Amino acid sequence: MIACETAPALFRRHGQWAVTTLAVFVWLTLSAGAFAQHQPADQSQHRRPSDIKEYIESLERPDRDRDQKPSQVVEALALKPGMAVADLGAGSGYFTRRFTEAVADSGKVYAIDVEQELLTYAKESLEHQHSPVTAEFILARPDSPKLPTESVDLIFLCNVYHHLEDRSTYFSNVRSALKSGGRVAIIDFYHDQRSGDVGFPRRHLVARETTIAEMTKAGFKLVKEHTFLERQYFLEFVPIAP
Repeated sequence: MIACETAPALFRRHGQWAVTTLAVFVWLTLSAGAFAQHQPADQSQHRRPSDIKEYIESLERPDRDRDQKPSQVVEALALKPGMAVADLGAGSGYFTRRFTEAVADSGKVYAIDVEQELLTYAKESLEHQHSPVTAEFILARPDSPKLPTESVDLIFLCNVYHHLEDRSTYFSNVRSALKSGGRVAIIDFYHDQRSGDVGFPRRHLVARETTIAEMTKAGFKLVKEHTFLERQYFLEFVPIAP
């Protein structure tokens, strides 16, 4: 849970608020095969934005809250003080900062990204907030968030899932990072007209039904769905017992 190096990469930039915190992977150079199931070869190469400051400003602009509804998202996740949360694809720290408030000073938040400059910005923004919560900033690999075993109660991704390659394998491997009773929460755009203008062809998006099928293959089951986001589906999964 969006996390931000060279090909193969996890994510590609979309250029609007839609990219959310997980736009963090947008600077990756994507290999032609990385997203073969979602895009044609002529769409497979992407370059890092030349102005990182401008990009961060696009992630942090106030009107983003209108559609993303971050307060409602955090409330729906029912986070409690003392919990540990992984913000997979933390980007500018848009959700990271809110998670630190939710888990309080007894909790912990892992901000994960494959782009060091974004992690640096997220860390500085959290320091500016004077949060007492323990936060760890992880520079991830494209194939792994590098989370410790049994370290988190929640792995969160917002507009990141459709950027991942070999998603079932990725999440099958990520299961070990969850504590007993842990969850994975995925927010991503609907692949149809409900998503509106996301700044790139909707064929790159992953349908809700496909996400559920892939997570089932990875060893998870859908336990909850929130429907208050008009442009995005919001799903919660837990590991299937052996």
